[in-house]
Amino acid sequence: QYQLVESGGGLVQPGGSLKLSCTASGFTLDYYAVGWFRQAPGKEREDVSCISSSGGSTNYADSVKGRFTISRDNVKKTVYLQMNNLKPEDTAVYHCAADPSLFCSGKTSDFRFLGPGIQVTVSS
Repeated sequence: QYQLVESGGGLVQPGGSLKLSCTASGFTLDYYAVGWFRQAPGKEREDVSCISSSGGSTNYADSVKGRFTISRDNVKKTVYLQMNNLKPEDTAVYHCAADPSLFCSGKTSDFRFLGPGIQVTVSS
């Protein structure tokens, strides 16, 4: 059974950092583009970041550029999202998603496999 599971979320103060992990089970991520998107109450779903299967290409939403960094370890079947200088507007449920494609294309939320999501809350 193909599954993605997120971890590393929680409550953090503004200006703080969190590192999210997305781990695959039942399949390897070697030939999958993997991305993160987020959903906040009352807001539209937003693609946050995506990384190509090799890790050589990445992209970010303007709202997180310079603060978030996506990376991957295909041996560990895990993709990471390092989030620094967090702001209250980053509060959302974060989902990872994987698509059988070498490069990121289209909306991350339309990728073939989606994780259940994890809550990130930025508040003092």
